Amino acid sequence: MAQTRAEGAAGEGRPAERRPAERRERLPGRVALYYRQVLAELRKVIWPTQQELVTYTGVVLAFVVVMIALVVVLDILFGQAALWVFG
Repeated sequence: MAQTRAEGAAGEGRPAERRPAERRERLPGRVALYYRQVLAELRKVIWPTQQELVTYTGVVLAFVVVMIALVVVLDILFGQAALWVFG
């Protein structure tokens, strides 16, 4: 039977010792790395122009108004149907 890496040469089933480079960093180092990576990703973002932002906001608000109107109409219809059925 083939041995896995974790079993090692002796086949004892114990995980191999971690090398120093593989040890986990301390919490402050991990937090600093996280924030550096977040900032690096934010630099890659293509931010919308002011005109695009206004346009997108208008589209979202119009969609929300349409959905509110749809829900109101359905609510009235179902309410009237419930009154007709259960009178």
